Amino acid sequence: MFVLLTTVVFFLQAASIFAAEKPAVRAQIAKPAAHAQNVNLAAVMRLAGAQNLDIRLASERLAEAWAQHESANMQFFPYLTPGFAYRRHDGNIQTVDGQIIDADKESLGLGVAVTLQLDLGEAYYRSLTTKKLASAATHAVEVQRQESIWQAVSAYLELIRAKAAVGVAAESARIAEDYARQVKQAVDAGIAFQGDAFRATAQVERNLIARSEARGRQRIAAARLAQILHIPANVELAPVDEPVMLSFDDSRRSVDSLIASAVESRPEMAMSADELEASVRGSAAARWAPLAPTVKADYYGGNLGGGTYAQGLRSFNSTQEYGIGLTWRIGPGGLFDPSRPHLADARQRGKAVEQEKLREEIARQVVEAHTLVHSLQEQLTHARAALNAAGKTLELARGRRAFAVGEVLESIVAEQELSRAKLDYLTMVTEHNRAQFLLRRAIGADAAAVRKK
Repeated sequence: MFVLLTTVVFFLQAASIFAAEKPAVRAQIAKPAAHAQNVNLAAVMRLAGAQNLDIRLASERLAEAWAQHESANMQFFPYLTPGFAYRRHDGNIQTVDGQIIDADKESLGLGVAVTLQLDLGEAYYRSLTTKKLASAATHAVEVQRQESIWQAVSAYLELIRAKAAVGVAAESARIAEDYARQVKQAVDAGIAFQGDAFRATAQVERNLIARSEARGRQRIAAARLAQILHIPANVELAPVDEPVMLSFDDSRRSVDSLIASAVESRPEMAMSADELEASVRGSAAARWAPLAPTVKADYYGGNLGGGTYAQGLRSFNSTQEYGIGLTWRIGPGGLFDPSRPHLADARQRGKAVEQEKLREEIARQVVEAHTLVHSLQEQLTHARAALNAAGKTLELARGRRAFAVGEVLESIVAEQELSRAKLDYLTMVTEHNRAQFLLRRAIGADAAAVRKK
């Protein structure tokens, strides 16, 4: 009896404390965000393709790849070296015929040197290789764009689920509060046990905690989506779309046709093909580039004047020098160096293996996404039936007029089952929609052709 009285006093104190603090807490939770913005699925995909920082990084890598190709092409052009030179000598110097004489002299030259030094074979193959690598970087931008859109869509679907979960938690809290009020009225009328009122009140508090947690998860989901879209985190994104099932026509196609489409359409395959072609050209360069000579040509034209130190600078007149030469490199890094083709061939074989591995990875992704779509479609059928059953159970439990302990527990359990069924259904709808987009991503298709079921 003492334990029962202590428990009753504790619940009464807890209820009075919550009644005093609850309005302030609820007011704080319900306070609207300082920066809120509605967003829909189309806007999310558009912003992800335009503002995502990972796409911008990929674009800068593309610009760098094309700059490297431009640099490789510039090796075919000579460079200019304009300048001047002043020389002075005091004291002994050796003449051409070997005599040592004492001479004080100076000279001044003004002119321009034109120089060309070209490893012909290396420059040619480097230009071909960098062009293919720049093409691969172009496909890499598309790879990142599709990946960023998929990440944004996945985050947006999670935000929709989080918002709907807040609604479920709020509805559960409202039902629990209504039921607790009915039990309180029955206790006041003397037809129900007072412990049932405390049990119903405890359930209300648990539902309010769940509602607060759901609101926190929604805010976190909004912040994660804002990061992907490169939007300030203090802007709270609010989804406009409802958690309804989405569908693509791809889910009706066979797995084999989907894999064939993926191998043909995925930008990763095009990027891998360009990288493999670049390695093939690198292998050819290792064999054939050393056969081409290194060309060196230079020309200098200007004016030269001078004389003895006592006479000063004079006799300025034009002067020209020019020359051309062809050389071959034999040994390490040139002809008859077996390490160069061995290294290039190993890289080429590695790229071929990577391409085959990528093809298998894409096939796995397609099979996985296709399986998830059909599995979740079947699970949704059962989840919908469970949700209907849970709703009927709560409706029947609340229809009872008596308030025995067992019936109160039955009603609370029924309400918990209904909330759990709603959340399970929301999760499955979200995962189903995510799987639909994942399948679309796996085959390298545009995600804009979505339709609602």
